[in-house]
Amino acid sequence: MEYQFGIDELTTKISILHDEFTHLHDSSPIEHVDARLKSVRSIVEKVRRRGFEPSMEAIRREVTDIAGVRVTCGFVKDVYAVWEMIARQPDLTVLQVKDYVARPKDNGYRSLHAQLEVPVHLSDRIVPVVVELQLRTVAMDFWAALEHKIYYKYDQDVPADIVHDLREAATASANLDAQMESLHDRVHGSHPPR
Repeated sequence: MEYQFGIDELTTKISILHDEFTHLHDSSPIEHVDARLKSVRSIVEKVRRRGFEPSMEAIRREVTDIAGVRVTCGFVKDVYAVWEMIARQPDLTVLQVKDYVARPKDNGYRSLHAQLEVPVHLSDRIVPVVVELQLRTVAMDFWAALEHKIYYKYDQDVPADIVHDLREAATASANLDAQMESLHDRVHGSHPPR
């Protein structure tokens, strides 16, 4: 329950930002928000895989992605702008940031990941809950969804030619992000027309 409340707290903050931009500015940098709570089965599998004690304390310490929120943005600059707005919120504590946008994983995966400690106000206490936040563009999200389906279909044993093509698709996705952002900036006056 506490993890679901952590998700609710964070998605409310993101919803407020989205509504503010939608109503007070021309557009919002937030395209879409997804949230998920890791299933008990998935948590048990992770405990077994990593081989640590299956106590609540150990799970809270070792499994940092029980609660997850993903924000999809239109452009790379929006990923960083939304991240800055969230990171500045005084009641959130940033525990860790992994910037796979600036430094993609070897397989081509790009996204900005952050572990945030979110205060959950219960009737008798405040519980700090860790929520994993992922921020990415539409192109990054499309690539990641396809990559996940492929690895699931092949039970993690993906043929080398498909792995190669996935890397090429990741490069194409990054190029598309850059091209679309450049086009957007030109149309909206950030750069003078050529």
